Amino acid sequence: MIFITFTKVLLLFSIVFAFVPFSTQAQEPSKFLFEQALQESKDGDFVEAEKDWSSYLHDNPDDAAALSNRGNIRLGLGDLEGAIRDQTKAIEISPEDLDPYVNRGIAKEALQLWEEASKDYKFVLKKNPKDVSALYNLGNVMGSMDNWIEAKTLFSQAASSNNSIAMARSSEALAIYQLGDLELAEKKIRILISKYPLFADARAALSALLWRKGFTGEAESNWAAAAGLDIRYRDKNWLLNIRRWPPNPTNDLIAFLALEDI
Repeated sequence: MIFITFTKVLLLFSIVFAFVPFSTQAQEPSKFLFEQALQESKDGDFVEAEKDWSSYLHDNPDDAAALSNRGNIRLGLGDLEGAIRDQTKAIEISPEDLDPYVNRGIAKEALQLWEEASKDYKFVLKKNPKDVSALYNLGNVMGSMDNWIEAKTLFSQAASSNNSIAMARSSEALAIYQLGDLELAEKKIRILISKYPLFADARAALSALLWRKGFTGEAESNWAAAAGLDIRYRDKNWLLNIRRWPPNPTNDLIAFLALEDI
């Protein structure tokens, strides 16, 4: 089987697909439909993918991978309760597979069920302490619960992994920023920008930090780059509730933009 794991980067939702091969239980007549639904999922054609996963599951109702994959598609379509039901059934059928726990946690996060989401991520980390998705997502949950010390630790672990994503490194720097160590936060953000110069999150974070330190000119140049890449960073609600920035960097960026707009 092939599970699709969502690595939550920006709720709701920018999606990274990870494909993990398992032996498929599908017979040849169904195999084509499974692969077609998988390709549609990868291509972001969620409406057609949901239809094809449902058709496949009509004949293969106990295929845990297909259930989890349909749950992810339902998540992307905004059917959060449906996503949780599919992931829960996948777990009941194949409790040893960890991807459905991560995917269910993401759906629970979208409903702001922080404690329930954290239980799923912690279960995964008990089995695999280096799971980047679980580390990163649990860091976001801890931040949402205003525990930025624990969030920073989790983001740091995710960022140090061989499979780390750039957003984990940016979130680590932002958590450090929230905790007041501006010098270390700036160092980490600049390293990230040097590796990913078109990474809007890091550019926006550096804009906020430089404004906080009084370097308005350099803040403006970094903001010009960030705004050209992703205009959503102007939106305080998006920053706090979708991207899930900490409050201090968010407030600094919004204050900087308010002055820029005068």
